[in-house]
Amino acid sequence: MFLARRCGLRASLRCNRVDSRTLVNQPNPPLNLDPSLQALLQDVDISLAQGKGRMGKHMKELEVLAMEEQFEVTNALSTEEEDSEYSMERKSPAAHYGSQQIGAVILPNQLQNTISVMISESDKVQLHSDAKRLFFDEEGDKGAGNEWDASYSSHTYRSRKQASRHGERDGTAFASVALPAHYSAISSVFDHLKRRLEPTWKVERIIDWGAGTGSGLWAALHAFQNRSLPENETRVQDSQIANSTIATYLGIDKRDGLVAIGKRLFRDLELGNLSISWQKSFKEEDQIRRTEGLDTVALSAFMLTSLPTPLARKTMVKEMWESGANLIVLIDHNTTAGFEAIAEAREYLLNVGRKESHDPEAVEWPIRGSHVVAPCPHDHVCPLHHPGSTRLVCGFAQRIQRPSFVRKTKHSGVGHEDIEYSYVVIRRGPRPSTAITNFGRVGEVGRRALDKEAQLQVPVKELKLHSEHEDALGTAVEETLAAETPINELEGDPKSHAELQEALRQEAFSWPRLVFPPLKKSGHVILDSCTAEGKIMRLTIPRSQGKQEYYDARKSSWGDLFPHPPKNPPQERYQPLRAKREGGTTATKGSDIGKRGDSDKKKDRPSYETLSKGLREKRKKSRRDRVRDLELERN
Repeated sequence: MFLARRCGLRASLRCNRVDSRTLVNQPNPPLNLDPSLQALLQDVDISLAQGKGRMGKHMKELEVLAMEEQFEVTNALSTEEEDSEYSMERKSPAAHYGSQQIGAVILPNQLQNTISVMISESDKVQLHSDAKRLFFDEEGDKGAGNEWDASYSSHTYRSRKQASRHGERDGTAFASVALPAHYSAISSVFDHLKRRLEPTWKVERIIDWGAGTGSGLWAALHAFQNRSLPENETRVQDSQIANSTIATYLGIDKRDGLVAIGKRLFRDLELGNLSISWQKSFKEEDQIRRTEGLDTVALSAFMLTSLPTPLARKTMVKEMWESGANLIVLIDHNTTAGFEAIAEAREYLLNVGRKESHDPEAVEWPIRGSHVVAPCPHDHVCPLHHPGSTRLVCGFAQRIQRPSFVRKTKHSGVGHEDIEYSYVVIRRGPRPSTAITNFGRVGEVGRRALDKEAQLQVPVKELKLHSEHEDALGTAVEETLAAETPINELEGDPKSHAELQEALRQEAFSWPRLVFPPLKKSGHVILDSCTAEGKIMRLTIPRSQGKQEYYDARKSSWGDLFPHPPKNPPQERYQPLRAKREGGTTATKGSDIGKRGDSDKKKDRPSYETLSKGLREKRKKSRRDRVRDLELERN
């Protein structure tokens, strides 16, 4: 019986296997598909079949273009990109002009190579020791990378003999640590100076007080290049000394060690027609006439604070004025001492210019007076300068990409560093008159907003049958919209890019400059700026002022010129004179300039506790009144 059951089970399993095989091998019955779906599936099959055919083709190899053809294509593409960038710029042209700054300075290849060769010939261990002795600040903020200071003073030695014995070693350490930082700050000032002055302005002569190792000379040679060269050959890191407009350089410095290193850096270079000379003092025969000094720049970078006395600083500034140079550039560290030295020199040069303007004997002089080119938009007294009690300084920052020799000398792997500096640029002659134009205030953001407003004003069109008058009606509607579109207000701007830049250059002499980083809130931007009135004003740009104004304010940075006036009247941020006391100065109102001020605490501000207490008193009073009224009725 057990065998019979087993045979029956096997037979049933065999039958099931046969049935499953027959079911699997049989084709599926055709489906009744919709005709439109069948057509779609056929199109998909055709496209897949064509794609498989393309996959089998060989990839094309890149063709090598000839050099001339390659340059033509590159120039055409670069021109198209520049035109598109200019036309599609999200910032307004005015804000873009006011925010043109160097992102990060790169040392020229010639300078990097000469310093690297000099370091390779020196003792590396001794170089690091000298650099640490001169420029390392043990009290600096190591977390922020501020333990290295680029300031240098030769008065730390006990005698001149000791200073001269360490002179060449100090010069090598100076070129390895301080020269790149000084070069970046001077290059930033020169780059801004080129944009603020007329395009025809040209520099051919530099007189440098405190020349040191020649950081001012290197910056001038690579900042002022011949404009006849193609733009793709005028990159600062690739520019050559022989292509510079500088023809004469006079360096004045008594520090023999620094001067020796400065001469050594130019020893094996092709100078072209450049004439370089070094002196220990400025002589009377070095002075030039004012009419001949239009192409001359008197420069002093990071020298004022290294002088021991205020009299020595005043004497140097006086020499710079009497040199006959048309432009005077003063740069120093962004410290209280550095800013006060710059502010005092600024006030001295402006006072000398005012005396010339009111002097009857100077009426026939071709050039009289003086004015500030940068960074101040005015010639008044500096609102941040309070002699003896200055706490806020007017300074700016510039980043530089550290060369390999700087990283190795400092034993640091950080590829960049920032140098903060204060500066002023004084030019002979009266200040240019204030421009009354408002060109270039609308960029891509503003144009989109205007287009959106114009589209909202378009009347709703009704559907109707085509007629013979449709074309004529469409033309009439387009003409009406073109007349109503506010974009036509932009037609007053200069047509060419050069004309617009010249108009903005004239206007920028009265634009406020951001002397502190902007405070960017969620719905508004706060800009603490130095204005043409000679005051520190707090400009508030809310979102409701306009898309273009708000966008330009959001993208503004420390040191920019801001062209848009605020929606509401600005608030003056002032610092009253502080009463001097023993051990320091007293804190006064206005010390929050450039910072986030505390919210105003109102004395009578209501609270829940006060409201509840008032309600309880009112209830008690009303209850007493009701009880008293009842007693009166009973009586």
